[in-house]
Amino acid sequence: MVFGKIEYLNLLPFHIFMKRFTKSNQQNMSMNYKKGVPAKINREFLYRRVDAAFISSIGAKKHKHINLGIIAKKEVLSVLVVPSKTKQIDRESASSNVLANILDIKGRVLIGDKALKHYLDDKPHIDLAKEWNRRYKTPFVFALLCYHKDKRFYKKIEKNFLHKKIKIPQYMLYQASKRTGIQKKEILNYLKYISYKLDAKALRGLKAFYTKSKLV
Repeated sequence: MVFGKIEYLNLLPFHIFMKRFTKSNQQNMSMNYKKGVPAKINREFLYRRVDAAFISSIGAKKHKHINLGIIAKKEVLSVLVVPSKTKQIDRESASSNVLANILDIKGRVLIGDKALKHYLDDKPHIDLAKEWNRRYKTPFVFALLCYHKDKRFYKKIEKNFLHKKIKIPQYMLYQASKRTGIQKKEILNYLKYISYKLDAKALRGLKAFYTKSKLV
């Protein structure tokens, strides 16, 4: 079983959970990981080189998924547009580029840890999730946990992950801080803005995104 792993900070709690979950369920010997940015993992999943992954919502529409995603209730801090007179996509992204077009916000799209660092450095930016929420009053779903087969296994992951409070070990916080250049306290604060449950409000936001994406 191959899982597509995106090593952005927004999935740090999930990666910690999976490490424990696969070990306790004796799946660790059969679970392998393929790492990459969202755009790459989208392609790997499409060509079935990974069995499951968090897939950008714009690419997840036709695939099976559980009720787990990467969701911003309001602002997200790590999906930004740096204002300018021209549009420039982030090649690591998929959904965020479409979102910027829907909102008709010009500038350079910036996602992930580099975007969070840009935000923390207090540089000019527009938070795309915040702007989406201001206009449409729904959360924004950036990605969904999609799978090709073994639905029961991934539903078990969903149930267990949503019912557990994930504590991030200090050594993993230190590693994440060293890798990204973001302070540990800022990582913990950032994670408060991330939700993972695809509830009714998030689903309404997702459906609205799919509808509006057809118009751009």
